[in-house]
Amino acid sequence: MDSIVSAASVIAAAFAVGFAGIGPGIGQGNAAGQAIEGIARQPEAEGKIRGTLLLSFAFMESLTIYGLVVALSLLFANPFAGQKNRGFSNQTLYEIRNLS
Repeated sequence: MDSIVSAASVIAAAFAVGFAGIGPGIGQGNAAGQAIEGIARQPEAEGKIRGTLLLSFAFMESLTIYGLVVALSLLFANPFAGQKNRGFSNQTLYEIRNLS
């Protein structure tokens, strides 16, 4: 695998996992806070609120798992690894390789 493609894949995988973890983390915090507030207001509705909360946690956590799948596919089954010389002339590739 080309070194530029492999470096970009590692960076993209890090961003995929990072952003996939931030959103559901914030959402789960907000959902848990609202659920506790709802239970405090209506203790008799605790069972319904808890069931809905756990279901929403499962959906939020699935988004994180999708980010992990994207990151793992970039690292181990990279669709861009086999492409050579797409969109670049040979002179441009020569200049990129000789920068370091």
